This record gives sequence, structure tokens and C-alpha cells, in this order.
Amino acid sequence: MARGHSAAPGSGGKSGAAAPGVGMTRHPRMGAAQQPVIGGKRFDRDRRCAYTDGMEINLSPELQAKLDRIASQQGRDTESLVHEAVERLVGYDQWFIGQVEKGLAQVENGEVLEHEEVAARMEKLITQKQRRV
Repeated sequence: MARGHSAAPGSGGKSGAAAPGVGMTRHPRMGAAQQPVIGGKRFDRDRRCAYTDGMEINLSPELQAKLDRIASQQGRDTESLVHEAVERLVGYDQWFIGQVEKGLAQVENGEVLEHEEVAARMEKLITQKQRRV
């Protein structure tokens, strides 16, 4: 199928089987992977791209100065500091999304607490903390 032409999913590349303006096309960089086409616009379903080169980012002069100062204080180069920061961010985002999905599943399963129960538990925790001090 030529780039830019659309075909309905499962139509074997023949157009006309889907709703007007809806179809699939091959992504030019992703080989055989198909990408949805809606109203003539393509949308990536899966954004997996293998980076073989380093990534370049642009920082404001103020942020670059802060990064340089922290790296200097820690006796590190800025690249390793940025790498660690990105790893932390990605790790946190993965954890956070997992926690949200877990909570949504609990709500769907009816595993929720009424307001009064939450308030009672919080009062109990506060009282216990105050006794320790």
C-alpha cells in the first residue's frame, strides 16, 4: 500500500471497507507496523523507537547553571546527573501510574471506604502519633 493511502483494518489493503476517512496505513519508519488514519490524519498506536544515538535537550541558562552547580557540589559530571534524574522521573511515573491503576481496580471491585471510616482511621493515627511525642 502506498504511503498516505488508507485501508480498513482487515481489508487486505483494499480501501472502501471502513467508514469514510477511517483506515490504516503503514508507518514509514516502522516498517510493517500499521498506524490508524482518521480523517486523513495518522496517529501512532505505539511510539516505540530505538534510540541509537544520545538524546539532546535544551535547558534554559538558569537551569543549566543550577545543574552545573549541583554536579560540581557532588563531584559529578552534568550528564550523569541528568541521566539519574531522568531515571528517577521515569521510575516514579511508572510507580504512580501503577498505583492509580490499582486504585481504579479497587473502586471497580467495590473495595472503597466511606468518609466516616477514613475519618475514624485518621483520628486513630493522629492519636497514636501524639502519644509517641
